[in-house]
Amino acid sequence: MNKEQKIVLISTTIIIIASLIIWQLYGGEIFTKTQVLLETKDELFPEMTQKVWVDRFVWGLDLSAAIIGMTILSAAILFFLFRDKKKSFENYN
Repeated sequence: MNKEQKIVLISTTIIIIASLIIWQLYGGEIFTKTQVLLETKDELFPEMTQKVWVDRFVWGLDLSAAIIGMTILSAAILFFLFRDKKKSFENYN
């Protein structure tokens, strides 16, 4: 494994770990959400509640899985392209 391949592996690991950490910080939801349902209480009549949809982005596991999949695919391609062709050919002779 040469220097470029090590950089690809380290970068891939950092991106995967960062994606999972961000997912956990957003609450560990399975699906990505763009709106959240909140219950609001009326100030005048506290026993009355209303359900209101609020625009809020929630990072989901599906988004993390897409990022991780694209990262692994691109890392595999780069790992293959950065291989040392002379060393691998000399090993067969």
